Amino acid sequence: MKRSLVVAHVLALAMGAAASAFAHHGWSEYNADKPLTLTGTIAESGYSQPHGYVALKAADKTWHVVLAPPSRMESRGLPKQSLASGAQATVYGYPHRSKDGELRAERITLAVDSKEKTVELR
Repeated sequence: MKRSLVVAHVLALAMGAAASAFAHHGWSEYNADKPLTLTGTIAESGYSQPHGYVALKAADKTWHVVLAPPSRMESRGLPKQSLASGAQATVYGYPHRSKDGELRAERITLAVDSKEKTVELR
């Protein structure tokens, strides 16, 4: 009896964790019908879970750009140091439907060693 109770508890915790991990993905809040390409200077960056980000100072304003999780960025060749303040970047993505100035990036292009490097984030 005790073993089945422990198993049930572990399953409930696992399902709760999976649900909360899935719940943070509100991608419907971003308008895929109106993609944008923004170019600017990285003013700030974060390389943390659940998603990295950059504050991209573009011509019109500073955008909060939501990136991929750090593990995905690493595996696709975008290490933390690539997102240094002062770096030039171009991002392609979708604007948030209700948060002015927020964009979910599909790809990012950075100047790395005098060459452009594009990383697919999704």
